[in-house]
Amino acid sequence: MIRATLVCAALVCGAFASVRAQEPSRADGWVVIAIDEYRALRLKAYPPDRPPDPPPVDATITRVEYDLRAGDQLVAGEVRLTVDVLKEGWIRVEVPSGLLVRASRLDGRPVSIIDLSPDRNGGPAHHAPHVLLSRRGRAVLALDIVVPLRVTGGSETLVLPASPGAVSRLAVVVPRSGIDLTVTGGVLAERAQEPEGRWIAYGRAGQPLTATWKKRTEDTRLAQPLKWRGSITELVGLGEETSSLTATVRVEVVQGQAPAIDVALTDGLVINQVSGAHVADWDFRPGTLRVSFFEPVATQTSFALSGEARLPRDGSVPVPLLRLPAAERETGGVAVEVLGAGEIGQRQPRGLDPADPSDLGDPVSGRESPSMVAFRFRPQDGRAERSLALTVARYTPQAVLIANVEEARYDALVGEEGKTLVRARYAVRNNQRAFLDIRLPNDATLWSASVAARPIRPGVAPGGSLLLPLQKGRAGEEPPAFVVEVTYVQRGAAWSDTGRAALSLPSIDLPISRTGVVLHYPPRFSVKPEPRALFRIETDAGPFTPALRGEETAAGGVARAIPAPPAMPAPTDQLVTQFHRDTAGRTVTGPLPVQVQFPDFGPSIFLTSELTAESQAPVVEFSYKRESRW
Repeated sequence: MIRATLVCAALVCGAFASVRAQEPSRADGWVVIAIDEYRALRLKAYPPDRPPDPPPVDATITRVEYDLRAGDQLVAGEVRLTVDVLKEGWIRVEVPSGLLVRASRLDGRPVSIIDLSPDRNGGPAHHAPHVLLSRRGRAVLALDIVVPLRVTGGSETLVLPASPGAVSRLAVVVPRSGIDLTVTGGVLAERAQEPEGRWIAYGRAGQPLTATWKKRTEDTRLAQPLKWRGSITELVGLGEETSSLTATVRVEVVQGQAPAIDVALTDGLVINQVSGAHVADWDFRPGTLRVSFFEPVATQTSFALSGEARLPRDGSVPVPLLRLPAAERETGGVAVEVLGAGEIGQRQPRGLDPADPSDLGDPVSGRESPSMVAFRFRPQDGRAERSLALTVARYTPQAVLIANVEEARYDALVGEEGKTLVRARYAVRNNQRAFLDIRLPNDATLWSASVAARPIRPGVAPGGSLLLPLQKGRAGEEPPAFVVEVTYVQRGAAWSDTGRAALSLPSIDLPISRTGVVLHYPPRFSVKPEPRALFRIETDAGPFTPALRGEETAAGGVARAIPAPPAMPAPTDQLVTQFHRDTAGRTVTGPLPVQVQFPDFGPSIFLTSELTAESQAPVVEFSYKRESRW
């Protein structure tokens, strides 16, 4: 009976388990795990790219502050080390070497200093005296120290070790009066007040800080009367409206100390600036200038000053001179130059000797001016008379000719079928330009070009204009005129019985003083210029420029000179030999430069105009009409 009951229970459980297995599992619900397991799972799901870098150092000393008091043979006090701990765990912080430590405190609580003794074999210790810190962050380690003094020849010296921190500060109290303290390896920031006070100094990182004090010795120079010598070097520029002055003053103290220097000025001179390494302030008043120094000068110093004055433009010009009335002896010199077009004539120096400008020194040496004169002061005291007057002659500046076209002549042969042959000749004067830029009209084809009666092949600019090389005259002289000639053919619309037409001429990059156009037109037509045209009809009297007149003759009107007949050709073999000798085996590509004679055909009219601007293309506008007899 019991066995049957167990079998039935097993069957019921199996059926129930089969039914539960067929039911869908639920996605919602709660899972409770420990924090450490959650962090481990999250770390596996989102692994970091790389672990964070450890700090470059375990700890660093940020600031070292000494607060000491001097005794008979030693200095005692406290040093505070500001330590920043960057790493977890026990960190060793070394104590500065060379200090005798009596007690130590960390944030006000006593702390032990570990000082390892030498090893058993008598060797040195492996670590210097140090303190162990276990808390991350900033801490202040205070040490009670004693430092022995070095006494040498009446002076006492305190030497502190090189600071491991970025800021090192020393505050020392010397209970004595009438002492002077100097610092090496740092800077003295605050002097002590009598009879007893604190001296404060700041040291440099990585360098020992040394403080030396001794009894102050009285300087007898303060009680002595002041005696000094002065030197002045002036540079005066005479301008059209305002004249400038630049000077360097050198002071050499022979006895006593000079807290300030007085400079006597000429009436009308205004000082604008005073500069120098020891200059603290300067006070300008009409006729005098006082320059004060940061500390009284006991040896020598120098300063520079600049000013201006309104002097006559020309004629007799008094030159402003600086004086040192309190100096025992006054030396130096003055240089004068004319700014602008002018020269210096008569000179009336008093107390001055002629000198070379290069011998005066700054600010005169190194300057080159054709109108500069220089004088040297005669050695004398500041009360002796000294003056300088110059006679200045001014010139009116004139424009310098760079390049110009004195006259332009155009010969145009117009055909009724629309073709036009144009010869342009320019009388050019040039002393600086290298090329003449000529832009031909649209649909124009160049036939020939020449410069000074020599055929050339012009270059082509990036914009499509022609570049013709020019002759240059000598600088400072009037350049001679030469002829630039260009011949081209232009295509246009054919003429009808009546209508209007325009002749476009080349544009050049030089101004033209006068222009003349000889227009040849077909005999079957009559031509009349437009009333509002740029050109006007006149009688042709020929070119007025000698350079263009030399190419023409006045017999029978304006005509070209008849060229000489060509020489008889040489034998063929001689021509071939001459060609190889001239070209040296080189070949020539493109059209050869030739000179084309202009044909005079048909009736003509002469048109003229003046003052054509550069890069402007003149245009001749006219109306035409076929004659009834044709």
